[in-house]
Amino acid sequence: MREVAATGAAGKSLRAPDAQTLAEKLIARAAGRTRVDAGEIVTCRVDLAMFHDSSGPRRLKPLLEDLGASIWNRDRVVLVMDHYVPERDDDARRIVRIARDWARDQALPHVYDSIGICHVVLPQRGHLRPGLFCVGGDSHSTTGGAFGSYMFGIGSTEMLGVLVTGEIWLRVPRTIRMHWDGRLQPGVHAKDMMLHMIGRFGMNGGRYQAVEYGGSAVRALDMQDRMTLTNMSAELGAQTGLIEADEVTHEWLARTGAAAPEQGLWCSDDEACDERHEFNADELGPQVAAPHSPSNVADVDRFGDVGIHVAYIGACTGAKLEDLAAAARVLRGRTIAAGVQLVVAPASVQDQAEAEARGWMAALRDAGAQVLSTGCGACAGYGGSIPDGATVISSTARNFRGRMGGEAVDVYLASPATVAASALRGRIADPREVLA
Repeated sequence: MREVAATGAAGKSLRAPDAQTLAEKLIARAAGRTRVDAGEIVTCRVDLAMFHDSSGPRRLKPLLEDLGASIWNRDRVVLVMDHYVPERDDDARRIVRIARDWARDQALPHVYDSIGICHVVLPQRGHLRPGLFCVGGDSHSTTGGAFGSYMFGIGSTEMLGVLVTGEIWLRVPRTIRMHWDGRLQPGVHAKDMMLHMIGRFGMNGGRYQAVEYGGSAVRALDMQDRMTLTNMSAELGAQTGLIEADEVTHEWLARTGAAAPEQGLWCSDDEACDERHEFNADELGPQVAAPHSPSNVADVDRFGDVGIHVAYIGACTGAKLEDLAAAARVLRGRTIAAGVQLVVAPASVQDQAEAEARGWMAALRDAGAQVLSTGCGACAGYGGSIPDGATVISSTARNFRGRMGGEAVDVYLASPATVAASALRGRIADPREVLA
Protein backbone atom coordinates (compact mmCIF):
# COMPACT_ATOMS: atom_id res chain seq x y z
CA MET A 1 0.00 0.00 0.00
CA ARG A 2 1.28 3.45 -0.88
CA GLU A 3 2.26 5.58 2.09
CA VAL A 4 3.49 9.16 2.27
CA ALA A 5 5.59 10.00 5.31
CA ALA A 6 6.63 13.42 6.54
CA THR A 7 8.84 13.94 9.57
CA GLY A 8 10.61 16.87 11.09
CA ALA A 9 14.19 17.17 9.89
CA ALA A 10 16.88 16.52 12.51
CA GLY A 11 14.19 16.04 15.14
CA LYS A 12 12.63 19.47 14.54
CA SER A 13 8.88 19.85 14.86
CA LEU A 14 6.62 20.26 11.84
CA ARG A 15 4.21 22.46 13.77
CA ALA A 16 3.54 26.19 13.70
CA PRO A 17 5.24 27.99 16.62
CA ASP A 18 2.15 28.43 18.84
CA ALA A 19 0.23 25.33 17.82
CA GLN A 20 -0.77 22.79 20.46
CA THR A 21 -1.61 19.14 19.92
CA LEU A 22 -4.63 17.46 21.47
CA ALA A 23 -2.31 15.62 23.86
CA GLU A 24 -0.72 18.88 25.03
CA LYS A 25 -4.09 20.53 25.57
CA LEU A 26 -5.33 17.64 27.68
CA ILE A 27 -2.15 17.50 29.74
CA ALA A 28 -2.15 21.28 30.24
CA ARG A 29 -5.70 21.12 31.59
CA ALA A 30 -4.76 18.33 34.01
CA ALA A 31 -1.64 20.21 35.11
CA GLY A 32 -3.52 23.47 35.68
CA ARG A 33 -1.49 25.22 32.99
CA THR A 34 -2.42 27.29 29.97
CA ARG A 35 0.00 25.28 27.83
CA VAL A 36 2.74 22.68 28.05
CA ASP A 37 5.56 21.77 25.70
CA ALA A 38 7.00 18.40 24.71
CA GLY A 39 9.77 17.32 27.06
CA GLU A 40 8.48 19.15 30.13
CA ILE A 41 7.83 17.15 33.29
CA VAL A 42 4.52 18.09 34.88
CA THR A 43 2.25 16.83 37.65
CA CYS A 44 -1.32 16.14 36.56
CA ARG A 45 -4.59 15.78 38.44
CA VAL A 46 -6.27 12.46 37.64
CA ASP A 47 -9.95 12.51 36.71
CA LEU A 48 -10.39 8.74 36.69
CA ALA A 49 -8.40 5.68 37.83
CA MET A 50 -9.47 2.26 36.56
CA PHE A 51 -8.17 -1.21 37.45
CA HIS A 52 -9.43 -4.76 37.23
CA ASP A 53 -9.40 -7.92 39.32
CA SER A 54 -5.92 -8.88 38.11
CA SER A 55 -4.19 -5.50 38.42
CA GLY A 56 -6.15 -4.02 41.32
CA PRO A 57 -7.12 -5.07 44.86
CA ARG A 58 -4.88 -8.11 45.23
CA ARG A 59 -1.87 -5.84 44.60
CA LEU A 60 -3.12 -2.49 45.94
CA LYS A 61 -4.84 -3.63 49.15
CA PRO A 62 -1.66 -4.71 50.99
CA LEU A 63 0.24 -1.64 49.77
CA LEU A 64 -2.43 0.74 51.07
CA GLU A 65 -2.56 -1.12 54.37
CA ASP A 66 1.23 -0.92 54.77
CA LEU A 67 1.04 2.85 54.27
CA GLY A 68 -2.03 3.28 56.44
CA ALA A 69 -3.42 5.32 53.55
CA SER A 70 -6.89 5.73 52.09
CA ILE A 71 -8.27 6.43 48.61
CA TRP A 72 -8.22 10.11 47.70
CA ASN A 73 -11.63 10.07 45.95
CA ARG A 74 -13.70 6.89 45.69
CA ASP A 75 -16.03 8.40 43.12
CA ARG A 76 -13.12 8.63 40.67
CA VAL A 77 -12.17 4.97 40.98
CA VAL A 78 -13.59 2.22 38.77
CA LEU A 79 -13.07 -1.50 39.44
CA VAL A 80 -13.98 -4.09 36.80
CA MET A 81 -13.97 -7.85 37.31
CA ASP A 82 -13.10 -9.22 33.88
CA HIS A 83 -9.84 -11.22 33.84
CA TYR A 84 -10.56 -14.11 36.23
CA VAL A 85 -14.32 -14.38 35.70
CA PRO A 86 -16.04 -16.70 35.48
CA GLU A 87 -13.80 -18.31 38.12
CA ARG A 88 -12.44 -21.58 36.76
CA ASP A 89 -10.16 -22.70 39.60
CA ASP A 90 -9.26 -22.02 43.22
CA ASP A 91 -6.68 -19.39 42.31
CA ALA A 92 -9.22 -17.43 40.26
CA ARG A 93 -11.80 -17.70 43.04
CA ARG A 94 -9.27 -16.34 45.54
CA ILE A 95 -8.33 -13.37 43.36
CA VAL A 96 -11.93 -12.44 42.60
CA ARG A 97 -12.93 -12.83 46.25
CA ILE A 98 -10.19 -10.39 47.29
CA ALA A 99 -11.49 -7.87 44.74
CA ARG A 100 -15.13 -8.23 45.80
CA ASP A 101 -14.38 -8.07 49.52
CA TRP A 102 -12.13 -5.03 49.13
CA ALA A 103 -14.67 -3.21 46.96
CA ARG A 104 -17.30 -3.80 49.65
CA ASP A 105 -15.01 -2.72 52.48
CA GLN A 106 -14.02 0.44 50.60
CA ALA A 107 -17.63 1.17 49.61
CA LEU A 108 -16.56 1.76 46.01
CA PRO A 109 -19.50 3.18 44.03
CA HIS A 110 -18.32 2.07 40.57
CA VAL A 111 -17.79 -1.70 40.54
CA TYR A 112 -18.67 -3.79 37.47
CA ASP A 113 -18.59 -7.51 38.11
CA SER A 114 -18.65 -10.02 35.24
CA ILE A 115 -20.42 -7.77 32.72
CA GLY A 116 -17.56 -7.31 30.26
CA ILE A 117 -14.01 -6.20 29.64
CA CYS A 118 -12.90 -3.03 31.43
CA HIS A 119 -11.96 -1.06 28.31
CA VAL A 120 -15.43 -1.63 26.84
CA VAL A 121 -17.46 -1.35 30.05
CA LEU A 122 -15.83 1.96 31.02
CA PRO A 123 -17.25 4.01 28.11
CA GLN A 124 -20.50 2.06 28.01
CA ARG A 125 -21.16 3.13 31.59
CA GLY A 126 -20.48 6.78 30.77
CA HIS A 127 -17.11 7.17 32.51
CA LEU A 128 -15.20 8.61 29.52
CA ARG A 129 -15.65 11.89 27.69
CA PRO A 130 -13.46 14.45 25.91
CA GLY A 131 -11.12 16.47 28.10
CA LEU A 132 -10.47 13.94 30.87
CA PHE A 133 -7.07 12.78 32.12
CA CYS A 134 -7.28 9.11 33.11
CA VAL A 135 -5.05 6.20 34.09
CA GLY A 136 -5.69 2.47 34.00
CA GLY A 137 -4.09 -0.59 35.51
CA ASP A 138 -3.83 -2.28 32.12
CA SER A 139 -1.74 -1.57 29.02
CA HIS A 140 -4.83 -1.34 26.77
CA SER A 141 -6.17 1.59 28.81
CA THR A 142 -5.16 3.61 25.75
CA THR A 143 -8.65 2.68 24.49
CA GLY A 144 -9.96 5.75 26.32
CA GLY A 145 -8.31 8.01 23.76
CA ALA A 146 -11.06 7.17 21.26
CA PHE A 147 -13.28 9.47 23.32
CA GLY A 148 -10.85 12.37 23.45
CA SER A 149 -9.63 11.44 26.93
CA TYR A 150 -5.91 11.29 27.67
CA MET A 151 -5.64 7.77 29.06
CA PHE A 152 -2.70 5.43 29.49
CA GLY A 153 -1.70 2.30 31.39
CA ILE A 154 0.36 2.33 34.59
CA GLY A 155 1.77 -0.27 36.99
CA SER A 156 0.71 -1.04 40.55
CA THR A 157 3.27 1.25 42.20
CA GLU A 158 2.16 4.21 40.10
CA MET A 159 -1.48 3.33 40.73
CA LEU A 160 -0.81 3.32 44.47
CA GLY A 161 0.45 6.90 44.19
CA VAL A 162 -2.63 7.91 42.21
CA LEU A 163 -5.01 6.30 44.71
CA VAL A 164 -3.42 8.15 47.62
CA THR A 165 -2.75 11.56 46.03
CA GLY A 166 -5.02 11.81 42.99
CA GLU A 167 -2.01 12.93 40.96
CA ILE A 168 0.71 11.54 38.69
CA TRP A 169 3.70 13.05 36.93
CA LEU A 170 4.65 12.53 33.32
CA ARG A 171 6.95 13.88 30.67
CA VAL A 172 4.93 15.71 28.02
CA PRO A 173 5.24 13.50 24.92
CA ARG A 174 5.90 14.46 21.33
CA THR A 175 2.94 13.84 19.02
CA ILE A 176 2.95 11.53 16.01
CA ARG A 177 0.08 12.03 13.56
CA MET A 178 -1.30 9.03 11.63
CA HIS A 179 -3.44 10.56 8.88
CA TRP A 180 -5.74 8.25 6.88
CA ASP A 181 -7.42 9.59 3.76
CA GLY A 182 -9.99 7.71 1.69
CA ARG A 183 -12.41 5.09 2.97
CA LEU A 184 -12.11 1.41 3.85
CA GLN A 185 -13.47 -1.21 1.46
CA PRO A 186 -16.18 -3.64 2.65
CA GLY A 187 -14.43 -6.43 4.54
CA VAL A 188 -11.58 -4.14 5.64
CA HIS A 189 -11.70 -2.74 9.14
CA ALA A 190 -9.95 -0.63 11.78
CA LYS A 191 -8.03 -3.72 12.93
CA ASP A 192 -6.48 -3.88 9.44
CA MET A 193 -5.46 -0.22 9.69
CA MET A 194 -3.81 -0.86 13.03
CA LEU A 195 -2.00 -4.01 11.97
CA HIS A 196 -0.68 -2.18 8.90
CA MET A 197 0.74 0.61 11.08
CA ILE A 198 2.30 -1.83 13.54
CA GLY A 199 3.79 -3.79 10.66
CA ARG A 200 5.16 -0.57 9.14
CA PHE A 201 6.61 1.02 12.29
CA GLY A 202 7.11 -1.91 14.66
CA MET A 203 6.11 -2.36 18.28
CA ASN A 204 8.27 0.59 19.28
CA GLY A 205 6.94 2.76 16.46
CA GLY A 206 5.09 5.02 18.89
CA ARG A 207 8.28 5.43 20.95
CA TYR A 208 6.12 5.99 24.04
CA GLN A 209 4.82 9.22 22.52
CA ALA A 210 1.24 10.38 21.91
CA VAL A 211 -0.20 9.08 18.63
CA GLU A 212 -3.14 10.95 17.11
CA TYR A 213 -5.29 9.34 14.42
CA GLY A 214 -7.13 11.48 11.90
CA GLY A 215 -8.27 11.97 8.33
CA SER A 216 -11.44 11.11 6.43
CA ALA A 217 -11.05 7.34 6.96
CA VAL A 218 -10.83 7.76 10.73
CA ARG A 219 -13.75 10.20 10.83
CA ALA A 220 -15.83 7.60 8.94
CA LEU A 221 -15.28 4.98 11.67
CA ASP A 222 -17.91 4.38 14.35
CA MET A 223 -16.88 4.68 17.98
CA GLN A 224 -16.15 0.99 18.49
CA ASP A 225 -13.84 0.85 15.47
CA ARG A 226 -12.09 3.96 16.80
CA MET A 227 -11.64 2.11 20.08
CA THR A 228 -9.77 -0.59 18.17
CA LEU A 229 -7.27 1.99 16.89
CA THR A 230 -6.59 3.57 20.25
CA ASN A 231 -6.64 0.21 22.05
CA MET A 232 -3.81 -1.20 19.95
CA SER A 233 -1.75 1.95 20.33
CA ALA A 234 -0.21 -0.14 23.11
CA GLU A 235 1.08 -2.60 20.49
CA LEU A 236 2.41 0.35 18.49
CA GLY A 237 4.46 1.33 21.55
CA ALA A 238 2.67 4.63 22.22
CA GLN A 239 1.95 6.08 25.64
CA THR A 240 -1.53 7.01 24.47
CA GLY A 241 -3.61 7.03 21.30
CA LEU A 242 -6.02 9.88 20.63
CA ILE A 243 -8.87 10.75 18.27
CA GLU A 244 -10.49 14.18 18.24
CA ALA A 245 -14.09 14.37 19.40
CA ASP A 246 -16.67 14.98 16.66
CA GLU A 247 -20.34 14.28 15.88
CA VAL A 248 -19.76 10.52 16.20
CA THR A 249 -18.31 11.03 19.69
CA HIS A 250 -21.14 13.29 20.78
CA GLU A 251 -23.79 10.87 19.56
CA TRP A 252 -22.17 8.10 21.62
CA LEU A 253 -21.99 10.34 24.71
CA ALA A 254 -25.66 11.23 24.33
CA ARG A 255 -26.59 7.52 24.29
CA THR A 256 -24.55 6.72 27.41
CA GLY A 257 -25.60 9.82 29.32
CA ALA A 258 -22.02 11.09 29.74
CA ALA A 259 -21.63 14.85 29.96
CA ALA A 260 -20.19 16.30 26.75
CA PRO A 261 -18.10 19.49 26.47
CA GLU A 262 -18.67 22.17 23.89
CA GLN A 263 -18.16 20.60 20.48
CA GLY A 264 -14.74 21.25 18.95
CA LEU A 265 -13.16 22.22 22.27
CA TRP A 266 -10.72 19.32 22.40
CA CYS A 267 -8.90 19.08 19.08
CA SER A 268 -5.41 19.60 17.71
CA ASP A 269 -4.55 22.96 16.22
CA ASP A 270 -3.86 23.00 12.50
CA GLU A 271 -0.30 21.85 11.72
CA ALA A 272 0.21 20.72 15.32
CA CYS A 273 2.35 17.59 15.35
CA ASP A 274 5.99 16.63 15.58
CA GLU A 275 5.83 13.82 13.03
CA ARG A 276 3.22 12.95 10.41
CA HIS A 277 2.50 9.88 8.30
CA GLU A 278 -0.16 9.71 5.61
CA PHE A 279 -2.03 6.61 4.38
CA ASN A 280 -4.69 5.88 1.77
CA ALA A 281 -7.45 3.66 3.16
CA ASP A 282 -8.78 3.00 -0.36
CA GLU A 283 -5.71 0.86 -1.05
CA LEU A 284 -5.70 -1.14 2.18
CA GLY A 285 -6.61 -4.82 2.17
CA PRO A 286 -7.07 -7.23 5.08
CA GLN A 287 -3.92 -7.66 7.16
CA VAL A 288 -2.61 -10.60 9.18
CA ALA A 289 0.10 -10.71 11.85
CA ALA A 290 1.96 -14.03 11.90
CA PRO A 291 3.43 -15.65 15.04
CA HIS A 292 4.84 -14.46 17.31
CA SER A 293 4.56 -10.67 17.11
CA PRO A 294 1.83 -8.14 16.23
CA SER A 295 4.46 -6.47 14.01
CA ASN A 296 4.97 -9.56 11.82
CA VAL A 297 2.37 -8.29 9.34
CA ALA A 298 1.59 -8.94 5.68
CA ASP A 299 -1.45 -8.87 3.36
CA VAL A 300 -3.92 -11.72 3.90
CA ASP A 301 -3.14 -13.34 0.54
CA ARG A 302 0.36 -14.17 1.83
CA PHE A 303 -1.18 -16.70 4.24
CA GLY A 304 -3.67 -18.55 2.04
CA ASP A 305 -1.97 -21.91 2.55
CA VAL A 306 -2.06 -21.72 6.38
CA GLY A 307 -4.64 -24.16 7.75
CA ILE A 308 -6.27 -23.38 11.11
CA HIS A 309 -7.71 -25.37 14.01
CA VAL A 310 -9.28 -22.56 16.03
CA ALA A 311 -10.85 -19.24 15.01
CA TYR A 312 -11.23 -16.96 18.05
CA ILE A 313 -13.38 -13.82 18.11
CA GLY A 314 -12.87 -12.18 21.48
CA ALA A 315 -11.14 -9.48 23.57
CA CYS A 316 -11.53 -5.73 23.95
CA THR A 317 -9.85 -5.39 20.55
CA GLY A 318 -12.05 -7.75 18.58
CA ALA A 319 -15.42 -8.70 20.11
CA LYS A 320 -17.30 -5.42 20.52
CA LEU A 321 -20.73 -4.97 18.95
CA GLU A 322 -19.43 -3.87 15.55
CA ASP A 323 -16.85 -6.69 15.59
CA LEU A 324 -19.65 -9.22 16.14
CA ALA A 325 -21.59 -7.57 13.31
CA ALA A 326 -18.63 -7.83 10.93
CA ALA A 327 -18.22 -11.54 11.69
CA ALA A 328 -21.96 -12.16 11.33
CA ARG A 329 -22.02 -10.54 7.87
CA VAL A 330 -19.39 -13.04 6.73
CA LEU A 331 -20.94 -16.09 8.40
CA ARG A 332 -24.68 -15.54 7.89
CA GLY A 333 -26.23 -18.49 6.09
CA ARG A 334 -22.95 -20.41 6.00
CA THR A 335 -21.28 -23.16 8.04
CA ILE A 336 -17.70 -23.29 9.30
CA ALA A 337 -15.30 -25.83 7.84
CA ALA A 338 -15.08 -29.32 9.27
CA GLY A 339 -12.37 -29.65 11.90
CA VAL A 340 -12.41 -25.94 12.80
CA GLN A 341 -13.50 -24.69 16.22
CA LEU A 342 -15.02 -21.19 16.10
CA VAL A 343 -15.09 -19.55 19.54
CA VAL A 344 -16.84 -16.24 20.25
CA ALA A 345 -16.43 -14.40 23.57
CA PRO A 346 -18.34 -11.06 23.37
CA ALA A 347 -16.58 -8.08 24.92
CA SER A 348 -19.51 -7.11 27.13
CA VAL A 349 -22.96 -8.28 28.20
CA GLN A 350 -24.41 -5.13 26.66
CA ASP A 351 -22.81 -5.81 23.29
CA GLN A 352 -23.92 -9.43 23.38
CA ALA A 353 -27.51 -8.48 24.20
CA GLU A 354 -27.66 -5.97 21.35
CA ALA A 355 -26.08 -8.47 18.96
CA GLU A 356 -28.73 -10.99 20.02
CA ALA A 357 -31.49 -8.46 19.34
CA ARG A 358 -30.13 -7.78 15.85
CA GLY A 359 -29.77 -11.45 14.98
CA TRP A 360 -25.99 -11.37 14.79
CA MET A 361 -25.41 -13.87 17.60
CA ALA A 362 -27.88 -16.26 15.97
CA ALA A 363 -25.93 -15.99 12.71
CA LEU A 364 -22.72 -16.86 14.54
CA ARG A 365 -24.24 -19.81 16.40
CA ASP A 366 -25.99 -21.13 13.29
CA ALA A 367 -22.64 -21.13 11.50
CA GLY A 368 -21.22 -23.34 14.24
CA ALA A 369 -19.78 -20.89 16.78
CA GLN A 370 -19.34 -21.80 20.44
CA VAL A 371 -20.24 -18.75 22.54
CA LEU A 372 -18.31 -18.20 25.79
CA SER A 373 -18.91 -15.81 28.67
CA THR A 374 -17.86 -12.19 28.33
CA GLY A 375 -14.42 -11.42 29.72
CA CYS A 376 -10.76 -11.47 28.81
CA GLY A 377 -10.60 -15.27 28.70
CA ALA A 378 -8.14 -16.82 26.28
CA CYS A 379 -6.76 -13.44 25.17
CA ALA A 380 -5.02 -13.08 28.51
CA GLY A 381 -4.28 -16.78 28.82
CA TYR A 382 -6.75 -17.32 31.68
CA GLY A 383 -10.04 -19.11 31.04
CA GLY A 384 -10.62 -21.00 27.82
CA SER A 385 -7.01 -21.25 26.70
CA ILE A 386 -6.27 -22.83 23.33
CA PRO A 387 -5.30 -26.53 22.98
CA ASP A 388 -1.57 -27.15 22.77
CA GLY A 389 -0.23 -27.44 19.23
CA ALA A 390 -3.17 -25.60 17.64
CA THR A 391 -2.92 -23.05 14.86
CA VAL A 392 -5.21 -20.14 15.74
CA ILE A 393 -6.47 -17.08 13.92
CA SER A 394 -7.65 -14.54 16.47
CA SER A 395 -9.18 -11.07 16.70
CA THR A 396 -7.12 -10.34 19.83
CA ALA A 397 -4.29 -7.82 20.13
CA ARG A 398 -1.26 -10.00 20.91
CA ASN A 399 0.18 -13.25 19.61
CA PHE A 400 3.31 -13.66 21.74
CA ARG A 401 4.44 -17.23 22.32
CA GLY A 402 2.46 -18.73 25.21
CA ARG A 403 0.00 -15.82 25.35
CA MET A 404 -3.12 -17.83 24.47
CA GLY A 405 -2.00 -21.32 25.42
CA GLY A 406 1.08 -23.50 25.39
CA GLU A 407 4.42 -22.73 23.81
CA ALA A 408 3.47 -24.79 20.73
CA VAL A 409 0.37 -22.71 19.89
CA ASP A 410 0.74 -20.52 16.79
CA VAL A 411 -1.51 -17.44 16.81
CA TYR A 412 -2.23 -15.27 13.77
CA LEU A 413 -3.91 -11.90 14.38
CA ALA A 414 -6.59 -10.48 12.07
CA SER A 415 -9.88 -8.59 12.02
CA PRO A 416 -13.08 -10.38 13.12
CA ALA A 417 -14.16 -10.49 9.46
CA THR A 418 -10.94 -12.24 8.45
CA VAL A 419 -11.24 -14.63 11.40
CA ALA A 420 -14.81 -15.49 10.32
CA ALA A 421 -13.81 -16.02 6.68
CA SER A 422 -10.95 -18.26 7.79
CA ALA A 423 -13.34 -20.36 9.90
CA LEU A 424 -15.43 -20.94 6.77
CA ARG A 425 -12.49 -21.93 4.59
CA GLY A 426 -10.48 -23.88 7.17
CA ARG A 427 -7.47 -21.75 6.25
CA ILE A 428 -6.59 -18.08 6.49
CA ALA A 429 -8.89 -16.35 4.01
CA ASP A 430 -9.83 -12.92 2.65
CA PRO A 431 -13.32 -11.87 3.85
CA ARG A 432 -13.83 -9.87 0.66
CA GLU A 433 -13.98 -13.15 -1.29
CA VAL A 434 -16.85 -14.35 0.89
CA LEU A 435 -18.71 -11.03 0.92
CA ALA A 436 -18.46 -10.76 -2.86
